[in-house]
Amino acid sequence: MILFILGLVLSGLIVGALGRLAIPGPNPMGIGMTILVGIGGSFLGGLVGNLLFGRPGGLILSVAGAALIVWLIERSRTPA
Repeated sequence: MILFILGLVLSGLIVGALGRLAIPGPNPMGIGMTILVGIGGSFLGGLVGNLLFGRPGGLILSVAGAALIVWLIERSRTPA
């Protein structure tokens, strides 16, 4: 169980960091938020991959999902 949680946090950090790099400009969020964005992006990428291809999505869809979440966070922070 501990290794599963550690793997989830580590993969969330990697996917979240790659998602943040995909969106240009400063992304002021801490490491905890980056991990959560990565976990959310992996979940979103898995859902999209399952719907489109009938199997879970891989790293590319996970990073795309994380980038989408980062973009939505940035958009919500920017005044209109």
